[in-house]
Amino acid sequence: MQTTIKRNARVVLLTLLPILGAGIASAEETQKPSGVSIELSRAETKGESCLLSFVAENTYGIDIDGAVYETVLFGAEGQVALLTLLDFAELPAGKPRVRQFQFNDMACDQISRILINGVQECVTQSDMADACMSGLTLTSRLETEVIG
Repeated sequence: MQTTIKRNARVVLLTLLPILGAGIASAEETQKPSGVSIELSRAETKGESCLLSFVAENTYGIDIDGAVYETVLFGAEGQVALLTLLDFAELPAGKPRVRQFQFNDMACDQISRILINGVQECVTQSDMADACMSGLTLTSRLETEVIG
């Protein structure tokens, strides 16, 4: 009797393992990788200026107290139009933040591409000096490409 119970328990366990394993794998796959993600969300022309809206999210377990990125805007013909610093300020862990930057004397349709050229400043309370660049993912909801 005891042997039958052990054998039945083993059969049940062997049957459930693939199902349980798939559930664990699915949870791991849906988990966001650690890093900073920046998405170009909107571009709004205001007269002769362009207002760009970005959604930034820090998926590390620590807050980023300051993040400043060296950024290059490319013109309609693909030429470097502007080299500037974008201050994304504080990026708390796990909380998306919207940051807007206005570029005077540059219409939105004149910007063909945006390059995150590097990090000018990255301030954290930990030893993660490369937190702002390591694991950086860049996306765009617009035709304007964001690269890094």
